[in-house]
Formats: sequence, C-alpha cells, structure tokens
Amino acid sequence: MLMQGGTQQQTVGTLGDALVQRVNRELISASVRERICWGLEHFNERVVLASSFGIQSAVCLHMITQEIADIPVILIDTGYLFPETYQFVDQMVERLKLNLKIYRPELSSAWQEARYGKLWEQGLSGIERYNSINKVEPMQRALKECGADAWFSGIRRKQSSSRARIDPIMLQNGKVKIHPIFDWTDRDVFRYLKAYDLPYHPLWDLGYLSVGDVHTSRPAIHDDISAENSRFFGLTRECGLHTVA
Repeated sequence: MLMQGGTQQQTVGTLGDALVQRVNRELISASVRERICWGLEHFNERVVLASSFGIQSAVCLHMITQEIADIPVILIDTGYLFPETYQFVDQMVERLKLNLKIYRPELSSAWQEARYGKLWEQGLSGIERYNSINKVEPMQRALKECGADAWFSGIRRKQSSSRARIDPIMLQNGKVKIHPIFDWTDRDVFRYLKAYDLPYHPLWDLGYLSVGDVHTSRPAIHDDISAENSRFFGLTRECGLHTVA
C-alpha cells in the first residue's frame, strides 16, 4: 500500500505537493477501504471525521467507524440546524456509538443577529461572513483542539461543479483532507445504505437533496433544482469547509 514505511506517522509538513500528487495517483485506483486505511495508518490518533449529518452522511459515518470505532466525529452546530438534523444526529450516535464532538460558533445565533443582522439575507458577502463565523472558525478550532493533522470528509465529485475536481487527498488550510468516496455516484451511495440498512437524513423524504441550515436550504420542489442550487439561494454551493486555500 501507499507510502509504506508503515507505522511512522506522517506530518503535514512532509506532504509536499509532489508527494500529494503521487499518493493521489495511487489512491485513485484504490478501494474506499484502502483510502480510509491510508489515513488511519499515516495519521493514527491525529485524524478525525467531520460530518454535517446531511442527507447521505450515514455512509462515511458507518464505513469509517467500522475501521476505528472511537474516531472523533466533529459536528459543527451553527444553532440553525433543522430539528430533523438534531434528531438524525441522536439516531446515528445511538446506532453507531459515535464519539461525537460538538463545536459551536463563539457568538450565539441571537447575539450574531443583534450585532450583524441576518447575514444570510445580505447577499454573497453576507453569506460568506456568516459561514466564516458559524462554520469555518469552529471547524478550525475543532481540528486544533482535537490535535488533528488530517480529517475525513464525505464530499464527492458528483455533488456539484465546485467539487468536480477534488482528489482523494488534498491539502487545505495546513491540514490533510481525505475524501474516501470522492468518486462515488448517487447509485453507489444508495447501494451502500441499502446493503447496511442505513437511513438517509429524514428530510430526504420531503424533497431535500442537500441539507444545511434552516434558512439557506430548500427542497427540490421543481425538477430543475439540483443539490448545488438548493443551497444558499443558488449564490454559492460551499459553506467554506471545502474550499482549498
């Protein structure tokens, strides 16, 4: 398997662009399990799993905890999640015995609205500021406090144009981001959920293709609405957690 030498843990500093490209060439043709094991072998206790507990999140939650049951699972709770999302979190924590770590923005939702107004109603710049406060900063704090040099994410190329060129691993904000199912289709996801009797997020049945915060997610009530434009009023697909920088 990749970058053998085995039990010696890698540091972010050793993963230069050339090495990342080499690993990606090998991981592209590897199995999902091999991709997961690569991350576990090379980062050990310094890798976590981040989950939005979105529509298809049960896939990565299940497959990664089958390899390491107590991996820290980071949830960013903006304070604006759907009630169904909180219920889904409870359901998956109970079923998979997840080692859940919840991180929240430093300012409460009420304080943010008092200070800044409803940022999500203030165009693209307002949405970007909202995401920076409610998602990016808490995630960076979570990685730091968990001592993580790497994190697993369940994003896939097929989900949007902004994700169409993601690789198995990428360097982002000084951390290694690992995408075990980057090349999966919706059919692959469906087959996995069915094989292990895992649920979609409950809002799937109400027409949601992607779920984030209450005020910036909408169901696909028309045939021409995709997962990509059902978020953030079609102004952007990303919340800042999956932007390479």
